[in-house]
Amino acid sequence: MKLNEFEEYLNQVLKPEQIKDYAPNGLQVQGSEEILKVVTGVTASQALIDLAIKEKADALLVHHGYFWKNESYVIRGMKHRRIKALIENNINLFAYHLPLDIHPVLGNNVQLAKLLDIEVTGPLELGNPLSIAIQGKLTEQTMGSELASLITEKLNRECLHIIPPSNKKIKTIAWCTGGGQDYIELAAEQGIDAFISGEISEKTTHLAKEMDIHFFSAGHHATERYGVKALGEHIAKEIALNVVFIDVDNPA
Repeated sequence: MKLNEFEEYLNQVLKPEQIKDYAPNGLQVQGSEEILKVVTGVTASQALIDLAIKEKADALLVHHGYFWKNESYVIRGMKHRRIKALIENNINLFAYHLPLDIHPVLGNNVQLAKLLDIEVTGPLELGNPLSIAIQGKLTEQTMGSELASLITEKLNRECLHIIPPSNKKIKTIAWCTGGGQDYIELAAEQGIDAFISGEISEKTTHLAKEMDIHFFSAGHHATERYGVKALGEHIAKEIALNVVFIDVDNPA
């Protein structure tokens, strides 16, 4: 597939024009004009680039790319080494951030719900179909300790559970993968029983306890493996490219 055709296809699937983001979505570093093999992963780290080179990939497709808001414009040091490796090996770098979080089928949030058997009921930001955080419900009420164990098992990472004073059973739940912990307040204001995110901040503990809502921190990387993996599987099925998902683990 030609480079411009591949980019057009990704943009049709993910519709990046729909949402304002903190980094450019789409092609970030140009490489080969012909796309035969794609490596997918969470973050365009040097480790993932090196593995993409080893795989002889024509494109690297990630959730976390480069050129973030307030990031230095200077290309030197670590950034230079990464971009130099991509250019020297003629590898295209594609990155999709919020469009991949919110996609209704392939997105990080929906894929996490699928993994944890949560029924999606709608956006957490009421009236906003492009809400970054979403909400849903469990098939039956469960104790917080049981949900923490399930998250730990499914994500293969120890889940941090902040228990509210009531330690109430959980039926309704909201979540935002990655660094979405600040949405906990909105969830609590709507009377939702629990909130899941990747990260936790110092204030999150106090919010959870004082607003009586369970909070689960399951890891930024761990909660965001599944969107880009699902996107790669979709690409392989729909346009018959060779796609390889590589998980470079990150404890954060």
